[in-house]
Amino acid sequence: MTGTPITNDIRRLRFERGEMTQQALADACGVTRQTIIALEAGRYAPSLELAFRIARTFGVGVEEVFRWEAK
Repeated sequence: MTGTPITNDIRRLRFERGEMTQQALADACGVTRQTIIALEAGRYAPSLELAFRIARTFGVGVEEVFRWEAK
């Protein structure tokens, strides 16, 4: 069970983009690798700004990265 109703496809998107590392994504978005780890594990919901930064890094829309799943 995750700690937030926000789920994501960050890990899948990283691997589809040439196995981008967590550190490379963190650097591109201006956050720490620990933030990316927490996001991928579902322990942290991103700010709206960070959600947009991540989506733009992958060249997709926010809803292609994040989903809200009501409990």
